[in-house]
Amino acid sequence: MVDRRRPSLSVVRQCKLLDISRSGLYYQPTGVSDEDLNLMKLIDHQYMATPFYGARKIAAWLKNKGQIVNRKRVRRLMMMMGLKAIYRRPRTSQPLPGHKIYPYLLSGMEITRPNQAWAADITYIPMVHGFLYLVAIIDWYSRYVLAWRLSNTLDADFCVEALKEALRKGRPDVFNTDQGAQFTGKAFTGLLEQHGVQISMDGKGSYRDNLYKIVLGPVFTLCQE
Repeated sequence: MVDRRRPSLSVVRQCKLLDISRSGLYYQPTGVSDEDLNLMKLIDHQYMATPFYGARKIAAWLKNKGQIVNRKRVRRLMMMMGLKAIYRRPRTSQPLPGHKIYPYLLSGMEITRPNQAWAADITYIPMVHGFLYLVAIIDWYSRYVLAWRLSNTLDADFCVEALKEALRKGRPDVFNTDQGAQFTGKAFTGLLEQHGVQISMDGKGSYRDNLYKIVLGPVFTLCQE
């Protein structure tokens, strides 16, 4: 709404009339620096090899590689990348308040045929100038990638779009995810319910529920290549 070419009304006056800060008008957001991008690539490379490393160990590894970086900076970059050390803990994934949590249905189930169980997960993909998030949906029995989508945010939209594409190819008896907000939202679960799919979610602190993600590891590596 601010017109900088209006001679009769200065920018200062326009900002006062709109009740906005003039400094905010001139602010230009800065992107990720080349130095941070380089560190993020190193962090991602090491995380792929040792996903159980947290910010403390990653920072120590970077220092051994000659990088001058502290733990707080590594933690900030890992948060930007959506990386967390993988180990057994009581609260690995939290839904948004008000989102319904479904029980884990795959305990003891023997997967013997296609479309018996599908699974979805999200991972981080390093790029030359930044990073993207990849969601993939696979058939647990055949390991077939039914659909995938990329996004530069962790909004639920790209997960819902991937689910719509997958459901055009078939319908599973059970669909399993973690308790992330992208999968517990009504847009995602409602679509599954419309197609008569039983919804299964990993339990809190039950690391065995996440074993299907081991299957997704090669899938994500292939997508990156």
